[in-house]
Amino acid sequence: MKPVTRHKAFEALSIPGFPIFVGTFVLTMMADNVEHVISYWVAFQKFKSPTLGGFAVISHWLPFLLFSVSVGALNDRFDSRRLIQIGAALFMLASLGWGYFFVTDTLTIPWAMALLVLHGFAGVFWMTSSQVLLYDIVGIDKLASAVRLNATARYAGVLVGPGVGSLIMSTLGPSRGIFLNAALYLPLLVWLIRAPTRHRVKRLEMSAARRVRGIADIWQTILAVRKIPTLGVMILLSGAASFFVGNSYQAQMPGFATDLGNIEPGFAYSMLLASDAAGALFAGITLEAGMRFTRVTPDAAMCFALAWAVALGCFALAHSYPLALACLFVAGFCELSFSSMNQTLVQMQAPDAIRGKVLGLFGMSSAGLRLFSGIFVGLIGSRIGIHYSLSGAAAVFFVFTAGLLYLNRSRIEALR
Repeated sequence: MKPVTRHKAFEALSIPGFPIFVGTFVLTMMADNVEHVISYWVAFQKFKSPTLGGFAVISHWLPFLLFSVSVGALNDRFDSRRLIQIGAALFMLASLGWGYFFVTDTLTIPWAMALLVLHGFAGVFWMTSSQVLLYDIVGIDKLASAVRLNATARYAGVLVGPGVGSLIMSTLGPSRGIFLNAALYLPLLVWLIRAPTRHRVKRLEMSAARRVRGIADIWQTILAVRKIPTLGVMILLSGAASFFVGNSYQAQMPGFATDLGNIEPGFAYSMLLASDAAGALFAGITLEAGMRFTRVTPDAAMCFALAWAVALGCFALAHSYPLALACLFVAGFCELSFSSMNQTLVQMQAPDAIRGKVLGLFGMSSAGLRLFSGIFVGLIGSRIGIHYSLSGAAAVFFVFTAGLLYLNRSRIEALR
């Protein structure tokens, strides 16, 4: 199977059902971020607990680390649409739970932790299963375009979510706002009842006999991936990016803003938060429009990853606000480019019989390992400063990726 095909601009949008898939993905990602804005704000105002803030990060990523492969295995036996509906229902339940405690003013730290855990599990069911459903809708021919558009949709949700959350909270208040947020998941739930899945039947025929075996699935999937070098390289690349850097620098943005000239909350600060996502959106749109700089290959993905590391390292050491904005924009562009290539190659190389497990392993690597990036940028940053911790983390990732690129090229040369 060749990982490279020629594509027309935005060709995946011509597939029946895919435009609605992208629309509900944006809406759900936005609702996810709106809930964070409202619930985190209220919880901080009520408890002012750094421990709860740290638990929020752990509860968000730990379920991906522990259960992504198991949820992927469920997708190898059952209809992905129903598993996504489970995730959407859990999202709604979490928002309704926050709303109940806001209205009754009975929120406690244990209940807040329980709702954060519920939200984390919802994310695993939704995100992992959505990647399987994406393949079931578009198949293999237009997969690169579909993955790119889906990644662009994810950044669109991340970009508009905080702003929409702030607007809802300022106009409706936290209580009514969180109930409105629960309703944002309804379009996804309804559409999934009869969402088209042209490629699902054949995939399930090949995998329905396989059982879900928990932790054993992780090891078996790793063994299967080792036999397909491209899969192994791409999963290692995504895992390293999440482990060393992830999106932990976003949480440190107030510190960077202060060091760039005591930037206060407002337009200038919002630009810092949004420039990364804006670069990713620009990449998704321009790449889909036909501005292709390279083919979709493992080497190309790793080169974009190297450029991402350089851009983040330059941002960490920048003393100029315009330069910092430019570096973040470039970082966003490179991140979407390498991550969409990464996922495209994983989708194209994953065997149908274990597609769910492979995508689950990819999710465990690309999302679950973000749990540890806070150690490199956050905890170490408290010792040596966030500028040196982020630049150091980017440098370590650069060296790792350069080594991975060298080994991959050496393997290809040896096979010739």
